[in-house]
Amino acid sequence: MSKTSSGAQGYQQQEQDYRDKALKMYPWICGRCGREFVYSNLRELTVHHIDHNHSNNPSDGSNWELLCLYCHDNEHNKFHEFVLYGGTTEQKIAPATHNPFADLKALLNKPR
Repeated sequence: MSKTSSGAQGYQQQEQDYRDKALKMYPWICGRCGREFVYSNLRELTVHHIDHNHSNNPSDGSNWELLCLYCHDNEHNKFHEFVLYGGTTEQKIAPATHNPFADLKALLNKPR
């Protein structure tokens, strides 16, 4: 067996271990949208690492939250945008102080 395939199997086993623990620890509800899950659709509920570090798996589950596939993708997109652009919140833009129509009435009433 190659080193790569054994590493992939090790990761899959680690992922299955913390997934099993999280599913026993938390209710089967998405932590973002509140969607409830049952055994038949449980594969759509994922374990999200709050700090985005998949090696950080404390036994108390403090770095995990259960998210549906859609909310999980959204969380990772927000993180990706933060890395690319430096933030995930809308930037504050100062209000405009220039009024281009301030002298419009005077201009319209100006004799030709």
